[in-house]
Amino acid sequence: MKTIIEPFKIKSIEPIKFTTKEERAKILEDAGYNPFLIHSDDVLIDLLTDSGTSAMSSKQWAGIMDGDEAYAGSKSFYRFESMVKKITGHKFIIPTHQGRAAEKIIFSITGGPGKFFPNNTHFDTTRANIEFTGAEAVDLLNEIGKHPEQRADFKGNMDVDALEDFIKKVGRENIPFVMLTVTNNSGGGQPVSMQNIKDVRKICDRYELPLFLDACRFAENAYFIKKREKGYENKSILEICQEMFSYSDGATMSAKKDALVNIGGFLSLNDETLAMNCRNLLIVTEGFPTYGGLAGRDLEAVAQGLDEVLDEHYLQYRIRSIEYLGEKLLNGGVPIIEPPGGHAVYIDAKRFLPNIKPEQYPGQSIVCELYIEGGIRAVEIGSVMFGKKDKKTGKFIPAMMELVRLAIPRRVYTQSHIDYVAEVCLEVYNNRKKLKGYEIIYEAPMLRHFTARFKPL
Repeated sequence: MKTIIEPFKIKSIEPIKFTTKEERAKILEDAGYNPFLIHSDDVLIDLLTDSGTSAMSSKQWAGIMDGDEAYAGSKSFYRFESMVKKITGHKFIIPTHQGRAAEKIIFSITGGPGKFFPNNTHFDTTRANIEFTGAEAVDLLNEIGKHPEQRADFKGNMDVDALEDFIKKVGRENIPFVMLTVTNNSGGGQPVSMQNIKDVRKICDRYELPLFLDACRFAENAYFIKKREKGYENKSILEICQEMFSYSDGATMSAKKDALVNIGGFLSLNDETLAMNCRNLLIVTEGFPTYGGLAGRDLEAVAQGLDEVLDEHYLQYRIRSIEYLGEKLLNGGVPIIEPPGGHAVYIDAKRFLPNIKPEQYPGQSIVCELYIEGGIRAVEIGSVMFGKKDKKTGKFIPAMMELVRLAIPRRVYTQSHIDYVAEVCLEVYNNRKKLKGYEIIYEAPMLRHFTARFKPL
């Protein structure tokens, strides 16, 4: 097979600042050993997140110049609305400044004490917005998705039997809706099959429950369906996306992922009454319904990005880039979630550092060492992000998996950058016996990983 090249030309560049290992050790110490608190100028390769870090196209930048900044009825909104409707088929489109704003609106209205929201796996802000209302976020990942070393085509699937058992246990009246995250971010960026979406829909129909998609990476998920699920190999990405959304009653989306923009999101719904209530809250917290916290230029960029992300050549390059990094790490012995997902490679910190206990945060240890060794900023997705103490006993409850996510920004880094990332990861892995655990010396009550400070043990 020939090399899969980037399906674009580079038109503008941003210089990278180089630092020494000694400088980075001091920078990390000053940041409380939390990469979130490092200035971006001091980062060589930034893999903290793929959210809002994309490089926009010339057509997106042209759209920014052409954006209509009218307060109400902006033509940019109607282009945005038309594109979202084309993909989702949903009737009511509500723009928000990013995905967590859409989550805040929908869960503020539907959540509350005694309510439960099942999902394949909630990501951090989704869980936080649910729990902020007093409701409970419940993860029902299928069994193989819990085993990083095992390979399967659709490890992001929900366990449909567990879903039905859970509905029977807590009562359908206590579940406002069921949610599926596509692709499953916390589970390693793993895709959800169309069959699983259909099966979850059947359960929802049986108990008269709505189904929502957390659709941040819907196009990447559609590409996996095209390549791995029988019957979809000859369908276009748009057709697959439209079928995915056809089984849903609504969706939240951070446009900062698959819409290839730096800010933006939306909430899409079919229920008119729910949409009216959401728009009322939008006006109070975000802005008028035809801009929802965004400038007209941002709406233009989102509309264009949603069109560009459906290009199969782009998606082929995108998914292959992730595979390329995953293969390099596997060939060097680094344990990762297999197979690599859609937007990131996830290092399995449990197998990487079996000598460091979950309560000593092995993922954080790897994250810190990646920065010191090579100026790479990654993020822990394990017991720092999802671990907690039992409210009654005070006993530490670790996360289901201890992971380090290397999230690749879209259209930003070249193959040589990725080769460098692999080299640094292998260097850290070969010196893994020198790594030590960490303890938290400061944490916020919610989403602590963003601002926590650590001390090496």
